[in-house]
Amino acid sequence: MLRPTLCLTLLSLALPAWAQTLSHTLPNGLKIIVKEDRRAPVAVSQLWYKVGSVDEQEGKTGLSHALEHMMFKGTPAVPSGEFSRRISALGGQLNAYTNRSETVYYENVAAANLPEVLKLEADRMQNLNFSDQEFANEMSVIREERRQRTEDNASGKLWEHVFLNSFTTPALKAPVIGYMDDLHKLEADDLRRWYQQYYAPNNATLVIVGDVDAKQTVQTAAKLFGGIPAKDALPRNDLSEQAERSLVQAETRSAVTRQPLLALSYRVPPLQNLNDKIPYALDVLSDILAGNSSSRLDSRLVRGKQSALSAGTNYDLLSREMPLFSLIAMPNDGVSEQTLLAQLRAEIQDIADNGISRAELARVKKRTNANEIYARDSMTSQASLMGRLESRGFRYSDEAEIRRRLKNVSAADVQAAAKLLTDQRASVVLVKPQ
Repeated sequence: MLRPTLCLTLLSLALPAWAQTLSHTLPNGLKIIVKEDRRAPVAVSQLWYKVGSVDEQEGKTGLSHALEHMMFKGTPAVPSGEFSRRISALGGQLNAYTNRSETVYYENVAAANLPEVLKLEADRMQNLNFSDQEFANEMSVIREERRQRTEDNASGKLWEHVFLNSFTTPALKAPVIGYMDDLHKLEADDLRRWYQQYYAPNNATLVIVGDVDAKQTVQTAAKLFGGIPAKDALPRNDLSEQAERSLVQAETRSAVTRQPLLALSYRVPPLQNLNDKIPYALDVLSDILAGNSSSRLDSRLVRGKQSALSAGTNYDLLSREMPLFSLIAMPNDGVSEQTLLAQLRAEIQDIADNGISRAELARVKKRTNANEIYARDSMTSQASLMGRLESRGFRYSDEAEIRRRLKNVSAADVQAAAKLLTDQRASVVLVKPQ
């Protein structure tokens, strides 16, 4: 299991010297950010709505993800399926995703076609119109998606149970795609109300990166989106969660894996202020433990003791809610789950007791510097980082300061972060073969 790309990589984007970035907030609350990048005649548009699974209520889980699907089902001016057809006809690419914190719609097109993309997005921000039959058809697709990604996927089942057992707050426990029982009970009007409540300019950020004139593009976006009224009520769930309580251990079964999977997860602090220290140290700790062949879990457990077939970590530095610091591993043949779990704990304890070497810290920082160079070529990554920062309580201009603080994390900071990972913050989830 490979370690997912973490925030540290995204935060390593450098700003080209020739790029002009303009930010403007319309009277209706829509924030528009345009960054010039003239190396190729293309543009990336991302529309970030600050609504995800953490905003949902018990019995109505999966609303945000279901609405993402329905956003392609048409408006009076653009019939169902026509949005995707028009983008494809322009030679563009498009997609969307929903996570715990937000729902994002994005297109990659020739820069000359950007105004048409913005026109389409402005239209469906206020004029979505889908039928009950289209809703029923799409819910069948979503239920099948859940079967494939959760019921019939050992890793998906593992992650669902990680959140179920790590948190007590219903909105933090729930899966993004929703519980299957809820997916059978949702009605078309539930999604219509969700759309009317959260799809508003004052709950969105439009990010554009590409071969554009920043000032002119802001003006174009303002003309297209400026007449959409803001919404008054944007309710948010109380996402406060107790970090320390008794250790939780859970077990489930999967028919689609021959080897067990285990997750050791800790409730840890999110980055709330730029001068917080622990979140930056946790991000570096994640890289010390996993992410490349020289990381501790790979060198010691996968190749060294050969007790694990795979081992990785997952941590999100930028999070609206309390994040998890997770270690995910698959034991090798003949190695018990408890043995591998004890070895994962021992690696954390070793850093808590003895710290890390200068060489390890230097290696992580060299990888950070390399990532800065490689990531400059991705307009999508540049837009994604700005959107994440804006949606999760920061400003896009905070990128440089966050990157600077990550690079200044010390060995003592990493040791302090490891000491935070105790059983009082932990959950252990095991997926066994059925």
